[in-house]
Amino acid sequence: MDRYTVLAFDLGASSGRAIKAQYQANMLTYEEVYRFENNPVTRDGTLYWDFDTLEAEIRTGIEKAGDFDSLGFDTWGVDFGLLDENGELLEPPVHYRDTRTNGMPEKLFARARLDKETLYKNTGNQIMAINTLFQLMALKETKPELLSRAKTLLFMPDLLAYRLTGKPSCEMTIASTSQMLNPVTKSWSDEVLNACGLDTSMLLTPVPSGTVTGAYKGAKVIAVAGHDTQCAVAAVPTTGKDVAFLSCGTWSLLGAELDGPVLTKESLELELSNEIGANGKINYLKNIIGLWLVQESRRQYRRQGQSYSFSELEQLAVAAEPLKCFIDPDAPEFGVPGDIPELVRTFCKRTGQYVPQTVGEIIRCINESLALKYRYVMDQLECATGKHYSTLHILGGGIQSGLLCQLTANSCQIPVIAGPVEATALGNIMIQLVVLGALKNIDEGRTLIAKNETLKRYQPQEPELWNRAYETYKKILEGG
Repeated sequence: MDRYTVLAFDLGASSGRAIKAQYQANMLTYEEVYRFENNPVTRDGTLYWDFDTLEAEIRTGIEKAGDFDSLGFDTWGVDFGLLDENGELLEPPVHYRDTRTNGMPEKLFARARLDKETLYKNTGNQIMAINTLFQLMALKETKPELLSRAKTLLFMPDLLAYRLTGKPSCEMTIASTSQMLNPVTKSWSDEVLNACGLDTSMLLTPVPSGTVTGAYKGAKVIAVAGHDTQCAVAAVPTTGKDVAFLSCGTWSLLGAELDGPVLTKESLELELSNEIGANGKINYLKNIIGLWLVQESRRQYRRQGQSYSFSELEQLAVAAEPLKCFIDPDAPEFGVPGDIPELVRTFCKRTGQYVPQTVGEIIRCINESLALKYRYVMDQLECATGKHYSTLHILGGGIQSGLLCQLTANSCQIPVIAGPVEATALGNIMIQLVVLGALKNIDEGRTLIAKNETLKRYQPQEPELWNRAYETYKKILEGG
């Protein structure tokens, strides 16, 4: 073949996209052929994926795309669907923002089934209530009859592929977000699952990224890196070693690529996570609340009759006085939908800081707090790995905020390279092209992206001012 055409479905927090790409003569072109909403729905007090609508939209996207050689799906981690013995979906997949998992980690540890150290040593994941393990424990507690009927668990990208092919599979990167997979053996942790009283028979053997799992209308269906973060990391535009990355969107995921997992007690206490990358390496990272805070603030202002574009919000933030107050983006109150601006003011008042009043002050506080949290996590990353990271690659939609990119360079006091904005879709595309034989491996894809994509470099500024701000910020985080 001298020309390859692939279709990448990338499902984000509020929308999904079908991206069609063509590769020929070492040149890659791509375009969005269809965009659709991906909003959760509440039924009987539970927050679900709107799965039937989503599946219909995906089929529409396939029709609009025309001819292609392969397709693949990526989305966020941890969520799943359960199939019965006939291969039918028992209920719509529950959204990770549903409250059913609140307090589940504490219940697990209180019952002395597992301690934190054993759980972390066996899974390497940052212990978060949203993880698949705790979703299953919540299901066991609230709907045991439904769980007893489940014969197969499919993570969301695998479930979407299954609905096209009728062939179930379990891709490795998405499985590694579950708090159930051992990152050393790359198999399910019997010790964890047995301690939680969960049936291991419903879990399929994980397959590597880039596995062909079936076909749909003559096109290969490929299990790319089902976890969108790992697709984005596959598109980091460098083949250098000891590179730090920040996948920046609704969530921020900051980390580095390692040859093996870090499963120490210190790593557990720092709440760093070991996830498996598309190339089989470990992406050692931390989950941080990201631009969700700006997105939800914008929704709140709209509810109050004030409609701002993201560009307008950024302009107001740029005009506001810098470094007056900060929040911890990962404080529990910021993780659920609501009046984020008021929660920001409450946090600042509680911690004895200036209380922001204007829209610009709120948005600037959020952006500066994210930038300072990135430095805090960079310090943790360097402490745990013993490495120094001299450059930070920011990937994804967050690079459209020039303010956040510059603030991050200022805060971390290292250069920031921003791009590509379509990192997740490009990683999805690259993995498909490797499977089709157009590219040799992911490194060749990274080189292609570095050559073809527009990247922007941000140099750090005002070191003394930002170092003082960071010391203040650490005291706020650590309660000093």
